[in-house]
Amino acid sequence: MNREELLKLYDSDLEELILKAEQITKENFNNEVEVCSIISARTGKCSENCKYCSQSSYNHADIICHPLLSVEEVYQSALKAKENGATRFCIVTSGRSEPGEDFEKILQMIKSVSSIPNIHCCASLGLLDEEQIKKIKEAGVERFNHNINTSKNYHSKICTTHNFEDRIKTVKSVTRNGIEACCGVILGMGETKFDRIDMALSLAELNPKTVPINVLNPIIGTALENCVDKITQEEVLRTICIFRIAMPKAILRYAGGRNKRLSEETQKLGLRAGINGLLAGDYLTTKGEEIKKDKEMLKELNLEITVH
Repeated sequence: MNREELLKLYDSDLEELILKAEQITKENFNNEVEVCSIISARTGKCSENCKYCSQSSYNHADIICHPLLSVEEVYQSALKAKENGATRFCIVTSGRSEPGEDFEKILQMIKSVSSIPNIHCCASLGLLDEEQIKKIKEAGVERFNHNINTSKNYHSKICTTHNFEDRIKTVKSVTRNGIEACCGVILGMGETKFDRIDMALSLAELNPKTVPINVLNPIIGTALENCVDKITQEEVLRTICIFRIAMPKAILRYAGGRNKRLSEETQKLGLRAGINGLLAGDYLTTKGEEIKKDKEMLKELNLEITVH
């Protein structure tokens, strides 16, 4: 669909919009939800100036920064995630992953996690060059997360140390080298509905395997700490529906902020409308939802966790 058609749907009756998205989901997926967990393998002191991020050196959030964890710590966290029902485990590092000793250690982390039966290794390592992407694939990364975060037109309002095209280039390089792309957004940073439609179109063109949908949880000490009530729960639902219509075969994943910004009822409606992935457990510097509570919610909706 083009921009005008998606805008018309965005403004249509909510129940009809949810029904349309629900039907598309049923046509393309089984009654399953893919569960992923993450670890912040390196936290803080990022050189990028993303306004939402507690790890940016430009912001002043009260977080505990640490250099790269040990390979064993990451391995044990992946085992714990598997015990809690996750089938995917993502190694996340703040900042750019420059070639050198730290990057070689990251490759060892990837190999370690990849050795665990029935756990698929993912990574989110910032902007990488072609050679680095080839190396992480060889080490065992099956899926790489690199979000567009917002629309092309709104990106400069959120970050200026890199541009929207840098992010697009990285995602395209990932898929070109045979790694699945995990590419999503952060809603509620002050963008308009037109930006949300443009996000859907940009993502549809990239054709990622999975799309994390974050809802901004304003963190004290960041440039967006006062950015509250910039999006309603209904607008989040409408955006989920539009993403499903624009990307019928992508896994749409609830990610950061949902436990703070969305009620349980809204989350259930989102699962009905097209969400078929969950980021379970804690996030990078904030608390997530308890996996036990997520499992109870999925059981109520007769949804099963994907088992590979």
